Amino acid sequence: MGKVRTTVVKRTARKLLEKYPDLFTGDFEHNKKLVSLLVELKSKKLRNQIAGYITHLVNRRRKMEERAAA
Repeated sequence: MGKVRTTVVKRTARKLLEKYPDLFTGDFEHNKKLVSLLVELKSKKLRNQIAGYITHLVNRRRKMEERAAA
């Protein structure tokens, strides 16, 4: 089974992707820096969870586009 993500993580990640769709990539380290710049968070753990979920969504979207093109 997969990891459980809280609603806060999912909601924040989706809002950031909606607002800045071209900034985020499939690279976790890059996304981590962007999240820390765009959102003021109190903990590194929450920042990393949001960045990880954004990375997951970006990679998933990219794979779906590749399948549709093939």
